[in-house]
Amino acid sequence: MAQSKGKQEKESFSDERYRTFIETIHDGVYETDMHGNFIYFNKAFCRVFGYPPEEILHQNFSKFMDRANARKAYDAFSKVWITHQGFSDILWEIVDKDKKVRVIELSASLIRNKKGRKVGFRGVARDVTEKIRAQEALKESEQRYQKAYEASRRAERWARSLLDFVPYPMVVFSEEGKVTYLNPAFTETFGWELSELQGKRIPYVPPDLEEAFREDLARLKQEKFIRRIETRRLTKDGRVLDVNMRAALISRDDIGARGELVILRDITEEKRIARNNEALLRISTSLPAHPDLEELLDYISAEVKGLVTAEGVVVILLDEEKGEFFFKGAAYDDHMTQKRIKEMRFPSSRGLAGKVVATGEPLISNDTSREADFENLVDQAVGFQTRSILEVPLRSRDRIVGVLCAMNKKHGPFDQWDVELLSTLSGTVALSIENARFADELKRAYQEVSSLNRAKDRVINHLSHELKTPLSVLLSSLKILKRRLRDIPEKEWLATVERAERNLNRLLEIQYQAEDIMRDRRYSAHRMMSGLLECCADALEALVAEETGEGGITARIREKIDELFLARPRAMERIDLAGFVRRRLEVLAPAFSHRRVKIRPSYGDAPPVCLPRDVLEKVVDGVIRNAVENTPDEGLVEVEVAGRGSGTRFEVRDYGVGITEENRRRIFEGFFPTHETMSYSSKKPFDFNAGGRGADLLRMKIFAERYGFEISMESERCRFIPTDADLCPGRIADCTHCESEVDCRGSGGTAFRFFFPAVRDEACRPEREDDDSLRLSRGDSPSGGNTAGREST
Repeated sequence: MAQSKGKQEKESFSDERYRTFIETIHDGVYETDMHGNFIYFNKAFCRVFGYPPEEILHQNFSKFMDRANARKAYDAFSKVWITHQGFSDILWEIVDKDKKVRVIELSASLIRNKKGRKVGFRGVARDVTEKIRAQEALKESEQRYQKAYEASRRAERWARSLLDFVPYPMVVFSEEGKVTYLNPAFTETFGWELSELQGKRIPYVPPDLEEAFREDLARLKQEKFIRRIETRRLTKDGRVLDVNMRAALISRDDIGARGELVILRDITEEKRIARNNEALLRISTSLPAHPDLEELLDYISAEVKGLVTAEGVVVILLDEEKGEFFFKGAAYDDHMTQKRIKEMRFPSSRGLAGKVVATGEPLISNDTSREADFENLVDQAVGFQTRSILEVPLRSRDRIVGVLCAMNKKHGPFDQWDVELLSTLSGTVALSIENARFADELKRAYQEVSSLNRAKDRVINHLSHELKTPLSVLLSSLKILKRRLRDIPEKEWLATVERAERNLNRLLEIQYQAEDIMRDRRYSAHRMMSGLLECCADALEALVAEETGEGGITARIREKIDELFLARPRAMERIDLAGFVRRRLEVLAPAFSHRRVKIRPSYGDAPPVCLPRDVLEKVVDGVIRNAVENTPDEGLVEVEVAGRGSGTRFEVRDYGVGITEENRRRIFEGFFPTHETMSYSSKKPFDFNAGGRGADLLRMKIFAERYGFEISMESERCRFIPTDADLCPGRIADCTHCESEVDCRGSGGTAFRFFFPAVRDEACRPEREDDDSLRLSRGDSPSGGNTAGREST
């Protein structure tokens, strides 16, 4: 009994001490039933889970986990239940009361009752959230570092591959200015390899650019970056290249290294092309400024000399008749050499120039002492030493006319670029030579044509003089014949005499037109005839008085001589064009009264014109007659005078047959008929299709040029008679294509327009009223005013 009591006290003391230990430890202790519901836990367990005791007791462990962690916990407890083996240090994530995720390190083992039956689980829980986060952060940091390291290595390899691939020369210098890297493009352009220059300085700065290089280096250190510098650099073999350079400071922060990255681009060819193009442009635009061939070739030689940096350039031409070369253009550093060489000639079969002409191919020799064909006879004569030479042929069409030659290149040898440049310029030189030859031939041809033209003028003047006298005699003879035939019935002779008189008048009109066209010539016939008259005046008076009983014959003969042979100066007059045209229509109306053509005049306000009266009369009469003769009966002709700007416009428009396109181009050429000659040989003026002499329009064109007014024409051939071979019946009613006058007016027609500029007061005298046309029309209609719409037939 006593032993039993002592044993119970001992167990009670032990449970109490165990319970106190459980409640005071830092780790959470828990027990669950066989289903995972918490039936016991200490205070530390509440801290670990983040919930108060009342929210944990009798709750299943899955309440505090997401589905994945709950499944993981279920599987772990199930394994313990089946295998009877506990687990420890399993990490689970739970969600505390504040919805924060905690990482729990959990252990579990089976609980058995006194009978040994499995009744639940017991274990320890620790909050290892901070520990796990720290471990993850450390691991992530290590991973980032590893990735950064690997990326750095990859970037370095990639950058090196990229620099190797870049087509422009690139160099990386250390802070001390020594080479640490250069790419293959640098080796290709400048000749040095990395193994030659690594850890060394590059000797590629020309001596004259050392100071500029130091300034650029100081600028780079200050600004950290230089976008573009155009400079020059040397190659390994001593050539000088024009380059564009960019530079930037670079650093490696991980190792504290600094340096410079320099990128260069060879622009030597670009600059050479630009210089060549500029020179070609200068030469092309300078061609008109150098009409003299020798002066032009000297200019081109000087341009070529500068482009290829040579000591001398010459243009050697071939004299095929003499079989010799001579120097037409030259440019030397020494002016006296340039002067002396133009006096030289040498056989075209000798020397390198002869070889170029024979083969037609360019020739380069950078050491003339090794050329068997080189002869120094020209050098000896002019005091020059040729060490290197470049020659290209001058081609003109299918033959070679000479050689363009450059001597002694100052920087380096002649190369293919120089060949291409001279070959390009040789075309311009050859073209200039041919143009000069053509110009000389044209000049000689012009002189010959001018001589022929003067001879032609003399012939025309002479023929005009010779034609006028017999025509006047014939017309006078016809008048005498008509008087003597009065006793014979007219029907037997009148038609024949009128036909002869009509054709003689046409010939005389042609003579008058030719006289107006050749107005500027001077006749000696008037002086001769007047002199003869003075000598024979008394004898003539006596003879006429004796034969006819008439007196005053000398005065009448003098008037006739003056009329035929004296070219009187034409006085410029101020003329009211509207009034003048109105009066001329009234004077001309009887001449075409037999025609059924409507004249529709329109007179607007217009300033006066300044012309000789007879010239204006010929212009107005000629254009009106031309319109009437090209308009069929029942047709319409419109005549308009109006102001335009500061001048006066005069237009005559007919709705007649029109002019074909081919004839329109030649209408002002002179003596160009638009109808068959036979069609007007039997017709009177103003008859339909009576025109055709072809001199009226030429005379008007010459008047326009001589007196400063404008003349233009537009025409459309009647669509029903499109060619010259198609004939108009001459009356609208007889036309099978037109049902009315409106149809005819819409089918074709011609308009002549004249513009007379404003009158200068000092050039014109006031209008006079002593001409026949004014006397005939005086009092019939007032001058000025607008009578538009008035028609006459």
